[in-house]
Amino acid sequence: MKHEARFCLHCGTALALLTSDEDGGPKARLRCPSCGWTHWNNPTPVLAAVIECADRDGQLLLARNAAWPGRMFALITGFMEAGETPEEGIAREIGEETALQVDALQLIGVYDFQRMNQLIVAYHAVAHGEVRLSPELAEYKLFAPADVRCWRAGTGYALADWLRSRGHEPRFVELPPRG
Repeated sequence: MKHEARFCLHCGTALALLTSDEDGGPKARLRCPSCGWTHWNNPTPVLAAVIECADRDGQLLLARNAAWPGRMFALITGFMEAGETPEEGIAREIGEETALQVDALQLIGVYDFQRMNQLIVAYHAVAHGEVRLSPELAEYKLFAPADVRCWRAGTGYALADWLRSRGHEPRFVELPPRG
């Protein structure tokens, strides 16, 4: 699903695909023909966590989003909010979505997810507590690191990098092609 701005945020005029000179040369973007405002369409920062449950023998928690078809389990993710650091944001998301308390965070890496126009900042989170899912999540599963499977998109690469850092060679599942 692709959402584009359709109207100028400054004056309300319908945006048009217009070419203007930028630092790198001419570039077509959605721009306001009235006041010149530009919709940059920059990637959105998304935070993700490989959650290691310290009180469950180091098992990893993956969850299934209630809006997803099928039974795909993935990392806990969420949008960074204004006024918070990435570390504060992922700790907040973990608390909101699972009720777990975060004990430690370590950056895994930064990953592009162009299909959704997102930039993923992924962390390893050591956490503990009773899991209580938000309504956004349908269910969760715990996996031993050696048993978890990665996927070839966005956060799946973060999980694979974390597994490699722990001495596990990641195994990937093949997702069905998007239609």
